[in-house]
Amino acid sequence: MTQTTRLTCTCGQAALELEGRHLVSVECYCNSCRAAGAALESLPGAPKLLEASGATRFVLYRKDRVRCAAGAAHLKEHRLQPASKTRRVVAACCNTPFFLEFTDGHWLSLYGLRWPLGTLPPLEMRTMTEDLPEGTDLPQDVPNGKTQPFMFYVKLLGAWIAMRFRVPRVAFVNGPLDGGVPR
Repeated sequence: MTQTTRLTCTCGQAALELEGRHLVSVECYCNSCRAAGAALESLPGAPKLLEASGATRFVLYRKDRVRCAAGAAHLKEHRLQPASKTRRVVAACCNTPFFLEFTDGHWLSLYGLRWPLGTLPPLEMRTMTEDLPEGTDLPQDVPNGKTQPFMFYVKLLGAWIAMRFRVPRVAFVNGPLDGGVPR
């Protein structure tokens, strides 16, 4: 039997269902994720997104294993720059961030804060630590990659091969997030 995980927004009007096992569970320290995290946290009623360390917690899934189970009309995108290849998707009903999508990629980076208490997959690695201020100390419990560690790419490539090199389109996002997200 295939494992299914259900993630909901804070108010419960929007939900995603994830099929099977995740690809990798990471903390990202890149400047873009930290800037976007701060901007999305500043939306009215938005939940906290950034970890105390400034990281954004993600669990990566193949795009073909994520579906919108409820509230697609509430799912809106935010891009740091209009031409950006990445978009952060938010449930506009309660300003809950759901995922980051590299539009040319075959995976989604789902925000760790959406997992029900006690079900978040364990952290496997940290990425983009080179963007942290000089002298920042991180625990040594998992690999701390200055960029993305080699195993990050191995896991993504393995998934892409299993998907026969397809890049599914995420069609359940409905336009830009209104409300003036700070850039």
